[in-house]
Amino acid sequence: MNATVRDVMTADVVAVKQDATFKDIATLLRLYRVSAFPVVDDDQTVIGVVSEADLLPKEALVAGPGLPPGRLSVVLHRREFSKAGGVTAADIMTRPPITITPDEPVTSAARLMYSCKVKRLPVVSEDGRLAGIISRADVLSVYSRPDEEIRQEITQNVILKGFLTDPDRFTITVRDGIVTLQGRPEAAGSGPDIVADIWRVEGVVSVRDLLTYPQPERRVQSPGPPV
Repeated sequence: MNATVRDVMTADVVAVKQDATFKDIATLLRLYRVSAFPVVDDDQTVIGVVSEADLLPKEALVAGPGLPPGRLSVVLHRREFSKAGGVTAADIMTRPPITITPDEPVTSAARLMYSCKVKRLPVVSEDGRLAGIISRADVLSVYSRPDEEIRQEITQNVILKGFLTDPDRFTITVRDGIVTLQGRPEAAGSGPDIVADIWRVEGVVSVRDLLTYPQPERRVQSPGPPV
């Protein structure tokens, strides 16, 4: 099983147009209880993302007790000042948008979210049009895969098909996504490769390598000819 973004994304996604007002965006964020919306043009092409963080500078610029505007001008970045003065999605959105396509693996979405520090990614077609959205919760859904399904994939796809090895050489148990692998590989070098491939099986949380590795054969040096 190699889940793609299409398998876990939400296809029915709420987006806002580039001329959506600040007030409308704030209202929709609260109504749908999400942290961000894709911003689309008239062709449904994703041109940016507007999030709670993009809206906050406007509120932050309201001076409170002990926090005069002069200090704010030092604290806030120039871009945040620009966003604070924005009144539409186009004014305050983050661009260019960080997006992903439906046929990419879920692992790619996870890496992109982690490296870019975002909570969700607009999913776009090859021409950039909005196709859905994938969140951190969607990415983590692969870990809800049943343990027995994980064990079957390891047995059939990894060991039997991948390494052409008899699965009966191993005892494989999976509990809460944690794989325990016991047995004796045919060659010492194949054991680490099997373990590495098991790590790549979707839904695997951890792998406990309890394999018994064959000892390398010791070469006995023959004595030289008598002198």
